[in-house]
Amino acid sequence: MNGQLQAGTILTSDANVQYKVVSLLGAGGQGEVYKVESGGCFHALKWYFPQNALPQQLEIFKRLLDMGSPDAAFLWPEDLIFSPDGKTFGYVMPLRPKNYKGLVDLLKFRISPSFYARCRTAYNLARAYEKLHASGNCYRDINYGNLFFDPSTGDVLICDNDNVAPKDMPGLVKGTYGFMAPEIIRGEAKPSRYTDQYSLAVLLFHLFMIAHPLHGRLEASIKCWDLPAQNKLYGTDPVFIFDPENASNRPVPGIHDNAIIYWGLYPQELKDLFIESFTVGLSSPHKRVTEKRWMDVTANMMSGICPCPKCGAEVFYDSRKVSAGTAHTCWSCHSPVRMPGVLEVGKHRVLLLKSTQIGAHQVFGNYDMDTVVGSVIQNPNNPNIMGIRNEGKDNWTYIKPDGTQVPVAPGRSATIARNAKIDFGYKTGEFK
Repeated sequence: MNGQLQAGTILTSDANVQYKVVSLLGAGGQGEVYKVESGGCFHALKWYFPQNALPQQLEIFKRLLDMGSPDAAFLWPEDLIFSPDGKTFGYVMPLRPKNYKGLVDLLKFRISPSFYARCRTAYNLARAYEKLHASGNCYRDINYGNLFFDPSTGDVLICDNDNVAPKDMPGLVKGTYGFMAPEIIRGEAKPSRYTDQYSLAVLLFHLFMIAHPLHGRLEASIKCWDLPAQNKLYGTDPVFIFDPENASNRPVPGIHDNAIIYWGLYPQELKDLFIESFTVGLSSPHKRVTEKRWMDVTANMMSGICPCPKCGAEVFYDSRKVSAGTAHTCWSCHSPVRMPGVLEVGKHRVLLLKSTQIGAHQVFGNYDMDTVVGSVIQNPNNPNIMGIRNEGKDNWTYIKPDGTQVPVAPGRSATIARNAKIDFGYKTGEFK
């Protein structure tokens, strides 16, 4: 074991809890991460190199321990340990389960999550950062190294939370090149919620497009990848590869194929958010896409996936195509894909496939994607007639196309019919 700590070493934390060092898990620029055991339970311990164990970092730790985690997605510091000689310290956090993979695994195609799982990952990421920002803090260094997710479910875990602090509290990091907001690179701003929002957009672009939003023709023409070149590409002269009004940095075939291929697979509402993030958002921090807007769009995407009837590939419902009268086509086998009926509740949308479950967020807009309030069922006497069963606790009102109103008690169902509506009590949805 080549590390600062030897296997079997017993450490006593600030809370008087004993931890036994089991093994070295990895190392980075600030320190090393170990697997430790206490009372039969395993944890992770980040142990700082002495030169990085600064008083400022210790102050941040103590504050993080006092405030507690804003969301279960964060592998939050739980305990603090000092070395016997007082020259360094470390913090204990939950141990990441083995089924969680890094974004690097996706970028290297070692894993291939479904489109649904990617959307769920994006939703969960945006939700976690929204809660962090609502607590008055910013993350400061969002990059692909601190995201882990379950490729089968989209559940996320965020590590390296030792730099989280309020925007007005001095921090030790400003970000990572390629993810850092342009105004930070130019020396015009410090980390804040707005710079986090830029970094989150870059992270989500990697998740969906397996590419960087600024890596196009301009990046490919760089001969020496030094700091001045990076400052220009990311800070002083950034250009989005799909900027609708500036084609100078388009993806180069043979170099940026991921961006070219994946961009065409997603609905326009997602692409619009990326266009906004990397055009207006490049120069206007206060106009960047908020976490809740990412959540709204990715929630629609999760409930807007239709399997191709020929090959089974996931095809996204695209409202822009519907408005234009353009047919949906499978990206894999190029067969036409007929979309089912849709329930629209304000800006929220659900494709009405067999066995579709409707989440509370899709009806009430409360960002609860786990509570099921309705489900699509078949009429037992006529399988061609579909309905939505009330899985909640409140009565609904079904409004037929002719205006007739029928109560729908919990456990009862309402027939799916174009132009009919359901009054859910808080909002009204319409079948289209």
